[in-house]
Amino acid sequence: RCSRGCEPDGTKLGFGRYGTQSCRAGRLSYRAIEAARRAIIGHFHRAMSGQFRKNGKIWVRVFADIPITGKPTEVRMGRGKGNPTGWIARVSTGQVLFEMDGVNFANARQAATLAAHKPCSSTKFVKWS
Repeated sequence: RCSRGCEPDGTKLGFGRYGTQSCRAGRLSYRAIEAARRAIIGHFHRAMSGQFRKNGKIWVRVFADIPITGKPTEVRMGRGKGNPTGWIARVSTGQVLFEMDGVNFANARQAATLAAHKPCSSTKFVKWS
């Protein structure tokens, strides 16, 4: 058995009390991950003001580590691979994307709803039991 904080497969909450979980497999760009993180933090700062800075914590459980390359338009074939244009993270079904702690249930659910609109894949809100 693993203690909290070392779940091997990433489908269960390992750090926080609340989280968002992916409903289907796909890719997440680094921009979508950052936009969702900012949406969560922005909601907590608006809803809880200084309380979040003292008690709140967010964990991002996905990391964009796969480069996406692209060659410029009107370039001939050959001469190697193109330059990196961005980064993506592969997400499997049921993988936890974000975790939150130090906030109440209503604020966590609202923040997860705001963050769910940022990535192109569907997510659901999960609670640690």
